[in-house]
Amino acid sequence: MPKIAADGEYLTVLNLFATDAPEKQDSLLGAMREIVDSAAYPGWISSTVHAGQEKPGTANFIQWRSTEDLEARYAGEEFKHRTMPLFTEITTSIRLLQNDVTFTQQKPELGGVTEISPGRDDYTVIEIFGVAQENQDDLVDALGPSQDWLLEVPGYRTHTVLRGLRARGLDGSFVVTYAQWNDKESYDAFRAVSETERSAARQKTDARVAALATSHDWNTYRVVHTRSAGE
Repeated sequence: MPKIAADGEYLTVLNLFATDAPEKQDSLLGAMREIVDSAAYPGWISSTVHAGQEKPGTANFIQWRSTEDLEARYAGEEFKHRTMPLFTEITTSIRLLQNDVTFTQQKPELGGVTEISPGRDDYTVIEIFGVAQENQDDLVDALGPSQDWLLEVPGYRTHTVLRGLRARGLDGSFVVTYAQWNDKESYDAFRAVSETERSAARQKTDARVAALATSHDWNTYRVVHTRSAGE
């Protein structure tokens, strides 16, 4: 089962595919499973496929040994002439995001480990924040260490902050958060708290994020498939 750690060991890639219909999401998931199950690329470590919940789409959380290994995959004939044309046909947007994991936080009972697997029942939230390059470090801090108050929120499990390095399908600098919750109900309740009823700590970090972020997009997911090199 893949683990997320801010140890600099892997390049983390988030491939986010949006579509406009549930049946197209099913087609995307089928194609992604096929690719993951046959993956044997030099430097590939693991892939974990997520099915969109709030909106149709998919996410693939991928760990690579290095940027060079990933770019070799992108330069391959299969990727250019089979994979991308197939995905382009059934999606409304494709974002291939290369990232560095900079921060992880977990409820104490999780033992300091963030795991991703279809064997778990996490309700996963992925958010993408646009940011001016000169403000990226500040946004990473606002979304990470400054949100220790989340540990007291009912239903919260973990969250990870990823600093965007480079991307295809997304312009400018960015930061990504990957969060795990007990269920949809607890996450919806968290989002539904009015601004005036939020804790002072939450209001402070919300205001800081709003001042730094130039754009914001999100979706919720369930992990449906994973495979690691050597399996």
